[in-house]
Amino acid sequence: MTETVDPVAPPPAEAPAAEARHSRRRRPTGEPSMAREPDYQTGRPTKIAIVGVGMVGSTFAYTLLLSGIASEIVLIDANHERAEGEAMDLNHAVPFAHPTKICAGEYADCEGAAITVIAAGVGQRPGETRLELVKRNAAIFGQIVPRVAEANPEGIIVVATNPVDVLTYVTLNLAGLPAHRVFGSGTILDTARFRYMLSEHLGVDPRSVHAYIIGEHGDSEVPVWSLANVAGMRLPSFCAENGIPLSPDTMERIFRQTRDAAYEIISRKGASYYAVAAGLMRITEAILRDQNTVLSISSLVTDYYGIDNICLSLPTVISRRGIERVLRLDLSPREARGVRKSAEVLRQTIESLEVAAATDPA
Repeated sequence: MTETVDPVAPPPAEAPAAEARHSRRRRPTGEPSMAREPDYQTGRPTKIAIVGVGMVGSTFAYTLLLSGIASEIVLIDANHERAEGEAMDLNHAVPFAHPTKICAGEYADCEGAAITVIAAGVGQRPGETRLELVKRNAAIFGQIVPRVAEANPEGIIVVATNPVDVLTYVTLNLAGLPAHRVFGSGTILDTARFRYMLSEHLGVDPRSVHAYIIGEHGDSEVPVWSLANVAGMRLPSFCAENGIPLSPDTMERIFRQTRDAAYEIISRKGASYYAVAAGLMRITEAILRDQNTVLSISSLVTDYYGIDNICLSLPTVISRRGIERVLRLDLSPREARGVRKSAEVLRQTIESLEVAAATDPA
């Protein structure tokens, strides 16, 4: 039903704060009308904020638009003109997709967002060490995260920038939000790659392969071979039943292809962004639709095979409130050693970062 307004009576005056917000959001980017699906908890249209609109952030925004799951998408970038250009380009795709409000914004526009995805950061320079890269991106996050948390203390923050586990830990400490509302994309992409590589070898749909990569999103990641299955059949049984070889060399080759996939992609096209954008979309969908989906995201781990107070990836149930619970896998002794080693690698990086921050002149 449409609300009617008496044409004689003057319209109600807006409060100055609300008027300022609306003025700030008026940008010459061509905003379409508000879309359909309100957030069922608040009644407001479902807003997603994206900080950093490089290849990953802009591809995620495009994926989000095509999905129709968000009513409003706010793009925030240090290069505001870049954000405006991306918003304009995406708005021109709206007639082919779903009614969605898309605009370039400021950190204050994170207010009311169900999820803020942080994809901002810098890539590794030639000859730059991992610690130097971490230090630069941690400094960038020091400028971003407090402003996001201040504007939107009730929302969820998802970190997509690498090294994602360390930056998730940094974000958790900077944001001051509950741990169940701050997490990273983790090994969701590694797990997808692992399932794809396995599906190619096994001759089945990747969606029918159930297997996880856990630990660091990086060189120390751990394949959980002992629990991998197709239709409930562990891989040795499935392969024996179907006459498919699965030697240790084959397993090592599949894992190596999984672990090194990013290097191979980057050497050919310079960056990887389609699959991680699809992974971020899957995380977003699980949250907004309250699906209780199990995804291998990076979060704060406590009392897990001797691991405490570190962010790394484990199969985790995701819902509208964020993290519901982390699943405790029955790992083989070798896998348990692997994930402890992965945690130690991450801990050393964080400790080195803290030392560097403490000794860095102000």
